[in-house]
Amino acid sequence: MVFEYAPAPESRALATIASSYGLFIDGNFVDPIDGSQFKTVNPATEEVLSEISQAGPADVDRAVVAARRAYEQVWGPMTGRERAKYLFRIARIIQERSRELAVLETLDNGKPIRESRDVDLPLVAAHFFYHAGWADKLEYAGLGSAPRPLGVAAQVIPWNFPLLMLAWKIAPALACGNTVVLKPAETTPLTALAFAEICQQAELPAGVVNIITGDGSTGRALVEHSGIDKVAFTGSTDVGKAIQRAVAGTSKRLTLELGGKAANIVFDDAPIDQAVEGIVNGIFFNQGHVCCAGSRLLLQESVADSVIEALKRRLCTLRLGDPMDKNTDIGAINSAEQWSRIDALVRSGEDEGAERWSMPCQIPERGWWFPPTLFTSVTQAHRIAREEIFGPVLSVLTFRTPDEAIEKANNTPYGLSAGIWTEKGSRILWMANRLRAGVVWANTFNRFDPASPFGGFKESGFGREGGRQGLAAYLERAS
Repeated sequence: MVFEYAPAPESRALATIASSYGLFIDGNFVDPIDGSQFKTVNPATEEVLSEISQAGPADVDRAVVAARRAYEQVWGPMTGRERAKYLFRIARIIQERSRELAVLETLDNGKPIRESRDVDLPLVAAHFFYHAGWADKLEYAGLGSAPRPLGVAAQVIPWNFPLLMLAWKIAPALACGNTVVLKPAETTPLTALAFAEICQQAELPAGVVNIITGDGSTGRALVEHSGIDKVAFTGSTDVGKAIQRAVAGTSKRLTLELGGKAANIVFDDAPIDQAVEGIVNGIFFNQGHVCCAGSRLLLQESVADSVIEALKRRLCTLRLGDPMDKNTDIGAINSAEQWSRIDALVRSGEDEGAERWSMPCQIPERGWWFPPTLFTSVTQAHRIAREEIFGPVLSVLTFRTPDEAIEKANNTPYGLSAGIWTEKGSRILWMANRLRAGVVWANTFNRFDPASPFGGFKESGFGREGGRQGLAAYLERAS
């Protein structure tokens, strides 16, 4: 039986979007010095949402100076107990404004409102609550009896989880006593600017958080600024390498969370229906715009056909369409540029002989959309098995033995995450010890908690975010 659902759109009236936004520097919104702006667009409709300020080098300098002053005069000398009060206040305001923020995130990013509302926003608030609890307990974090903040942190975040990545960066930095200059992605600045308003609402001291919008040149100027003590970046491996070159030879501390090409490994004793749900969540959540997405599916040969058949049946039940509709499973691709990259890699898979299957669905006339797609007859040599696609595209490979599964899973320059599906606990532990991945999920995928550290190996970056380990990136051990 096929169930048809009437449209259930969330109200756009919950979110107020200004016609234009300035830069948030030293506690206030200010115009950029050269006055230049760019547009942010709804990827589902191509509607212009607002005009956003483009920060130049002089604006970056203003923000860094404000952050330095706040660090030296206010935030750095403040006790952890007092800092915690501000973080708790921010967390509560985020909860109070969660529906508004979820709508804003979906409009600017293209992800389904169900994901913004039920996944992103609860985790955003949880990160601020969690790190607020650490603010007066840093001496118990295992980093010495009197760890010290680093100073001013430059933070550059991506467009796939705009507000959640902001929380991952800002919450631990503030809890540890640092001040922040953050640059959101140019295609998704609206929730970061809403967060600036939350900082005002929470009466956070001026200059503790500064948010400057702009393109890659803004991020470059921020990373290279001499007044920065710490750089934190989440994004592509290529940009991460450029940042590492830029800070080489300086005293700046650096953490990088970069690309991934995770293996989701299914053994013949795994519960098929449960594994299929994990596969779908692993690669098609957030349209595959997830650095730790399970984009390589490794199936044991004896169950490969049955898993693929069950997976196709499940994909045919997904709903692609209006991200503001609460029934939608698959939203819009974030930008035309990202759509073109996905399309080019999918075409390369077809050209190299892999067999493509895409979910049958109607594509909206406007916006950027890509149906959930899987490839079979894939080899390790295919580009789709080697390169990060960052879209709703799954490459299926097979294996016979656990050793072969390990060999194929680790045969990648990345090392961010992996998944294991089996009923044998001993096999899970055996596999986890051999997988070269920062996060290994067992009989689940894409599960996150602010108390659990997240990060990768190899070209997936270094350093950890979340948990006690994530605090180390923003603290100096006492000598």
